[in-house]
Amino acid sequence: MASGGFRPGAGRPKGAKAPKAKPIKVAADIKKAARQSGLSPLDYMLIVMNRDDVEDDRRDRMAIAAAPYVHARASDLAGGKKEQQQEAADRVSADGKFATPPPPPIVKGE
Repeated sequence: MASGGFRPGAGRPKGAKAPKAKPIKVAADIKKAARQSGLSPLDYMLIVMNRDDVEDDRRDRMAIAAAPYVHARASDLAGGKKEQQQEAADRVSADGKFATPPPPPIVKGE
């Protein structure tokens, strides 16, 4: 049984193009209101999200769109296993038996 390597006919055909990204459709009233406000997109999303007179569906969409710019992901804050292990090792070695000793004093020649 073969494993890995070249297989005839496998992969993307030569000359094939990647599909084009579909443009995001935004309602005309939302575009018009955003342009007239003169705010940054994030500020506009936060204002719309916090208004009580706006329909819930629109507020939800604004909250989803603004969340990555306002809150950090939990995985970014905690770091990976290696970072956590390094921080624990640094805490242990900061003082006590395994602490880095101070450098020897510099004595100028006589």
